[in-house]
Amino acid sequence: MKKAIRYLRFSNVGQSNGSIERQEIYTNQWLKNNNVELVDSFIDRGKTATNFDRPDFIKLKEFIVKHHKRVDYLVVDQFDRFSRIAGEALSMVKDLQKSYGIQIVSVTEGITFDYDTPGSFFRAGLQLLLAEEDNINRSIKVRGGLYTAKKEGRYVSRVAPFGYRKVGENKDRKIVVFEEEAKIVLFIFDSFLRDVPLKKIQELAREMGYDRKGNVAMAKVLSNPVYAGLIYAIPFKEYQGGLFPGLHEPIIDGVTWRLVQSKLKKPVIHRTDIDDSLPLRGLLRCHCGNPLTGAPSRGKLGNYFYYYKCRFSGHNNISAIKSHNQLLGAWELMSLSDNKIKDIRIGSQKSIEQEISVNAKNVISKKQLLEAEQEKLFALEEKWIRNDISKETYDRWYLSYNSNIDDLKATIDRLSQDHNKAFNILNKYLDHLGNMSYVYTHLSTLDKRELVKLVFDSNLYYQNGIYRTPTMMEIFTGNSLLMKEKGYLIYEQKRGDLTISPHSGEWGIRTRGPFDKSTVFKTAAIDHSANSPRQKYK
Repeated sequence: MKKAIRYLRFSNVGQSNGSIERQEIYTNQWLKNNNVELVDSFIDRGKTATNFDRPDFIKLKEFIVKHHKRVDYLVVDQFDRFSRIAGEALSMVKDLQKSYGIQIVSVTEGITFDYDTPGSFFRAGLQLLLAEEDNINRSIKVRGGLYTAKKEGRYVSRVAPFGYRKVGENKDRKIVVFEEEAKIVLFIFDSFLRDVPLKKIQELAREMGYDRKGNVAMAKVLSNPVYAGLIYAIPFKEYQGGLFPGLHEPIIDGVTWRLVQSKLKKPVIHRTDIDDSLPLRGLLRCHCGNPLTGAPSRGKLGNYFYYYKCRFSGHNNISAIKSHNQLLGAWELMSLSDNKIKDIRIGSQKSIEQEISVNAKNVISKKQLLEAEQEKLFALEEKWIRNDISKETYDRWYLSYNSNIDDLKATIDRLSQDHNKAFNILNKYLDHLGNMSYVYTHLSTLDKRELVKLVFDSNLYYQNGIYRTPTMMEIFTGNSLLMKEKGYLIYEQKRGDLTISPHSGEWGIRTRGPFDKSTVFKTAAIDHSANSPRQKYK
């Protein structure tokens, strides 16, 4: 009595086990009619036939290698249960027969594959080709449906991106902003534009509640167009792919999105790991112009001491404690008098009021430009409806007009912001300029770095046991001679020869990232009452 093993499969979990039960009925009938004994069955549930990487199919092959001498047939309901890739499937069934003497039987199609019989080979090949063609047709329909849905602005992925939640059912399903996570997304984009390393952004984002894992988690967030209200569709046949306006609400504006994408494309010259014990690492420069690295060194008693070091031997090797105390001394001498703070308050209030007036006029102008762009888009859609322009022309100008509209809307929102927040920040935190060492001490490491970049224009270096800089904010230079006298900082503005006082940037290029000046003073506001110690300098 001949013996057989059986392979059953369905590709979609939604088909349930009904498909398996039907296959069992048909294969059992063939086994009974042909007086063949069933040795074992292998079943793959919810597995695609586009490849052979299926758990039970792998077990099937292992079984054949060990027990092929007592097996005559491999029974399937149809050849497409076995595989939908004609070339690979034919190669597989030929190998089973030639290497192990096992024949493939398709009970529903009435084919017993025999490599030595031309008619059998042709029929099996034809069935596999038909199955593959059906698979291709279904793939085309799926890709076409996805393209259409994405072009209409619908988010079709199974899982909503971080910052959103899915609501609704089927075609009415959409993503909506989840405010708690959206704040973290905004933080990620803002931190990236402030030159915070991705590793540090991920660390801080996780503390805030970001739960997605992986080494490229931050890069995926920053490169995802969904956050800018866009949907990406790959090209389909003759239809152009690209970014299309989504139906969902964006978390960031189009301008921020494009700035981040442009920055992502730029090569990273060097990376700096943020360390609270070495806040100036990669920011402070040696007298030779190279950024100083930093690391702990172990003392004789087993304690660790931090040092800033130049990569060239014989150059700077600075105690972090000493250099930090020197910088704090310099910050203390940068503290402003009450009279200067009063002048800044009056001047700032006038500047804010003037900016409000200018912004109001600019809003009117931008709204007029927005109306003009929207009219152009409306006219373009009318031409498309009348078939006056090709689809390629429509897609090209549609994306261009929408990009301009997004930019104008973002600008109008920015110019229309409530300036009471600016007045509140000014009144609440301006007095902290009277104690700059307090401000610096109570900042986070990231904000300390931003303050140093802002005040010294990224031109702070160290030579012969003292800080030096050719650039410094004018308002803090009043006690520059005293800073030099006390051995804290030498401020020497160079106008010609800058060989000793290098520009910032690895190759002499001055770069400054966006910086929220209010952050410095907001972070430092830890109950800084009028009774806290302050030293005034005139």
